[in-house]
Amino acid sequence: MAEAAAKAMMFQWEGLDSQGKRLKGEMSGISDTTIKATLRRQGINPLKVRKKPKPLLSRGSRSISPKDIAIFSRQLATMMSAGVPLVQSFEIVGRGHENKKMQDLILDIKNHVESGGSLAEALGKHPKYFDELYVNLVTAGEHAGVLESVLHKIATYLEKMEALKSKIKGALFYPTAVIVVAFIITSILMIFVIPQFESLFKGFGADLPAFTKFVMGISNAFREKWYIIFPAVIGIPVGIWMLKKRSLKVAHFFDRLSLRLPVVGPILEKSAIARFARTLSTMFAAGTPLVEAMTSVAGACGNVVYRDATLKMRDEISTGTQLQVAMRESQLFPNMVVQMVAIGEESGSLDSMLGKVADWYEQEVDDAVEALTSLLEPLIMSVLGVLIGGLVIAMYLPIFKMGQAI
Repeated sequence: MAEAAAKAMMFQWEGLDSQGKRLKGEMSGISDTTIKATLRRQGINPLKVRKKPKPLLSRGSRSISPKDIAIFSRQLATMMSAGVPLVQSFEIVGRGHENKKMQDLILDIKNHVESGGSLAEALGKHPKYFDELYVNLVTAGEHAGVLESVLHKIATYLEKMEALKSKIKGALFYPTAVIVVAFIITSILMIFVIPQFESLFKGFGADLPAFTKFVMGISNAFREKWYIIFPAVIGIPVGIWMLKKRSLKVAHFFDRLSLRLPVVGPILEKSAIARFARTLSTMFAAGTPLVEAMTSVAGACGNVVYRDATLKMRDEISTGTQLQVAMRESQLFPNMVVQMVAIGEESGSLDSMLGKVADWYEQEVDDAVEALTSLLEPLIMSVLGVLIGGLVIAMYLPIFKMGQAI
């Protein structure tokens, strides 16, 4: 029976009843043969039976995004605050979700909890969507009996982290898109337009300006080596990205280099500090011991340099060193951050102070991204103007020269 249910599919059928009236409908079954047999038992003569086609654009076709997880966390926290039991909360949130894959994930977690497992265990079965930080926070909430409060903190944390990531991605997307468009336009000019001018200049009988010769040389390289240039332009960034994921040394080199870049470096540094402070504040407020929390914090920093420093700080804290001392010795945190952590440790309000640090640096990232965007727009337009304008001037210089000679 279980096997038959697993293989059941939806079929569309058309047939005639005993009075010759044409009927049609849908029916679930293992094959078209079983559907026809069922219809005959119902007094219907089947004419057509075919498998129901899947819609091209299904609501459940998209994958689960971090935003889906953040929304799920907020909905679950809200349900529990309203007094709805945990299993029933999963049922309500899962059935009402638009994303079919997310719906299946939530109902799978519900089934695990309903069968007697803990929520942390159910989430841990899906590490692709619920990372170690998420599971650790839920574990701490279940053990302390404050799961509802912890879920609210998790929801707030995920929402702020997603907002921070989207701002960083938004700041980098615009210049990247413009660079790609500029490369495509330049390639078209080099391969198709400039060769037309080159054939025109061959009948001039005079030496061409050096700038024109230089541009024509680049054009010839594009035409002759396009099968090397284009794969290299695409392959080098992809190769660096893959190496960065697979090699810790490569990741450390590029992350350290990115922190030293002008304009972009300070934004990435502030983003890493904001993530560090927000994650540690959330975990500490949930009751996670500081040493255990530092492991999850290291993975949430978003930068290998800060991750390695956080793991080193964790080892120092485990031997009795204060957090403020370990942060100062890392030489990665501004004095203001260290001083606020020191005040938090002395007053017993470390989670509150770290939250204020996170708020401050998230606002700093917002302001820096806005300033960067306003700076990049005229800068990129100027670069494009010089690039395209330079190519046009290079092609018209011989014509100007010939006009002066006449």
